[in-house]
Amino acid sequence: MEKQFVAQIADIESDFPQWFTDVVIKTKLVDYGPVKGTMVIRPYGYAIWENIQNEFNTRFQANGYENAYFPLLIPMSFMTKEAEHVEGFAPEVAVVTHAGGEKLQEPLCVRPTSETIIGTMFGKWVESWRDLPVRMNQWANIMRWEKTTRPFLRTSEFLWQEGHSVFATAEEAETETQKMLEVYEEFAKTCLSMPVLTGRKTEKEKFAGAVATYGMEAMMHDGKSLQSGTSHYLGQNFSKAFDIKFTDKDGAQKYGYTMSFGVSTRLIGALIMTHGDQRGLVLPPVVAPVQVVIVPIAMKKEGVLENCRALANRLKTAGIRVKIDDSDNSPGWKFNEWEMKGVPVRIELGPRDIEAGKMLVCRRDTFEKNEVEMDNAETKIAALLGEIADNMYEKAKERMQKRIVDVKTLDELLSAVDQGNFVRAGWCGCRECEDKVKAFAQATSRVMDKAHTAKSCISCGKEAKHTVFFARAY
Repeated sequence: MEKQFVAQIADIESDFPQWFTDVVIKTKLVDYGPVKGTMVIRPYGYAIWENIQNEFNTRFQANGYENAYFPLLIPMSFMTKEAEHVEGFAPEVAVVTHAGGEKLQEPLCVRPTSETIIGTMFGKWVESWRDLPVRMNQWANIMRWEKTTRPFLRTSEFLWQEGHSVFATAEEAETETQKMLEVYEEFAKTCLSMPVLTGRKTEKEKFAGAVATYGMEAMMHDGKSLQSGTSHYLGQNFSKAFDIKFTDKDGAQKYGYTMSFGVSTRLIGALIMTHGDQRGLVLPPVVAPVQVVIVPIAMKKEGVLENCRALANRLKTAGIRVKIDDSDNSPGWKFNEWEMKGVPVRIELGPRDIEAGKMLVCRRDTFEKNEVEMDNAETKIAALLGEIADNMYEKAKERMQKRIVDVKTLDELLSAVDQGNFVRAGWCGCRECEDKVKAFAQATSRVMDKAHTAKSCISCGKEAKHTVFFARAY
């Protein structure tokens, strides 16, 4: 039974893309929508997203952000006000030209991002220095017409959060840009058990319309990079385009300085491909929809289900998300199913366990099984969930650190990325040299290393102005 069950998933080492597809479909995280490039997020997958939302809302609110909502449809004239922005998004924008059986006087964009509509409203609301800073966050759906799609990683429609803020000075906006990137990094570690690289993006890779973009990159199981979050310093580019002005303390009219930041349902893809194994999902405890599954053994025997329910209630009272699998499937089938669905802890409870006052506790991350006294079960399981989260992070961090390779030549870079590594190399800052890396090795610059140690550019051999992490990416 176990072998047949696991055989439903492609081998993670020999066919990682198919493994990913098999896992997200068979664990009922997602299904394909009827329109090409769209996905239906099923309850198990959406529960992960809700837990991500809850964790982020706590962090955003602690940093002064309030949730709001802005329209899905944006007048085309808004998009054309910031030239670099519209040029960057033009290939991906879906446009509405007809509604109510009639042609619209002005075409409407289905939002690919909301800087333009939010900038318009900020221009209306901000009048005085007393109105600043403005900090708002939106949870919304986004449409970008992608040619090549894969659930969670790149879809035409996806869910995200986008934070937007306005400040009186450049220094405040730049500081906020860095601070929110740090919030993302802490979240990735604490909630997703996922190590990341953070740093500034090159001009080529920055957000269209930004002065500077900072990214968060995570290493997937196959050594490819996944951009998992971005924070953008927008300067006065959008303030001037959308007339975000305020009267300062000295009575002068000044343009504000803006920034924005966002993560999406791509984070679900990131945690799947960071932690998953041959048996399926391995979910970080903080965002797992079910943190503990209780499997009754000899379920029909007197007292078994009652004791399982009593234990479940104790765990729920302690704030642990728990489920009892009282279906009529065999215990072995249940073990395999919940392992594939990545539940961090499985508790097996049968007549002998109950009589001995113990429970068999099984960890998904290590497959360790231990008999644990039922006394203070809540405290013990809560502590175990914390241990699992820490272990998952350390395991992923060790793997990433081992697969960061320093190189000095293009041939070394190609060899390193072929073997599934991130490469760290020098770059002179020239766009042509960056393009040469992509053409030669199909690898792109991900973020610049904060510690600039490289001596020479990997492409031209001239003095390196930056040390850059290159990788193949999703």
